[in-house]
Amino acid sequence: MSEKTINPVVKQVLELGPPLLFFAAYLWMRDQTFTFGGTEYSGFIIAAGVFVPILLVSMAILWKLTGKLSRMQVFTIVMVVIFGGLTVWLNDERFFKIKTTLVYGLFAVILGIGLLQGRSYLAWVMAEFLPMEDAGWMKLTKRLAVFFAALAIANEVVWRTMSTDAWVKIETFGFPVLMFLFLWSQIVVLQKHLIEDDEADSGDTP
Repeated sequence: MSEKTINPVVKQVLELGPPLLFFAAYLWMRDQTFTFGGTEYSGFIIAAGVFVPILLVSMAILWKLTGKLSRMQVFTIVMVVIFGGLTVWLNDERFFKIKTTLVYGLFAVILGIGLLQGRSYLAWVMAEFLPMEDAGWMKLTKRLAVFFAALAIANEVVWRTMSTDAWVKIETFGFPVLMFLFLWSQIVVLQKHLIEDDEADSGDTP
């Protein structure tokens, strides 16, 4: 299936909608206890369980509309399904919280392996969206690997030392905002390495 264009607003709703719905569901059910099959589940566990199908439906719609999902999206979906399922099955909210550590940690490891090979796996994933010289990609990859590792450590500190309320808020808003600010700052700093459209076009002309 070839990639299709999609309204940016629709794309943002499909990508940001599931975590926001999880946040709303948690706020609504956090003080409640639900009993299924003789087992009691906290509002957090139910919200985590509901998040999994919502994410799957959202990503299925996005794939249907665009004809494509990024590798990072596919990986995140797999992690959410596995650890969301374990959270409900074992009735243990720690699995859902650890998921964030593993996602960020594995991203850092994957980027680090590429760097050890003298390659930027980040460029392999994002080059078509952000044309940039190889030197720029290597710098961004090194910084992003460190940043992902820092987020993984931060998530461990937050969920182990702070309340579930605090973790949910930081997971839903804090980490994404930090990611946006980091990427925006790096694009500004690495501006000299960006390849202009006319330069790229001229490079393709024989």
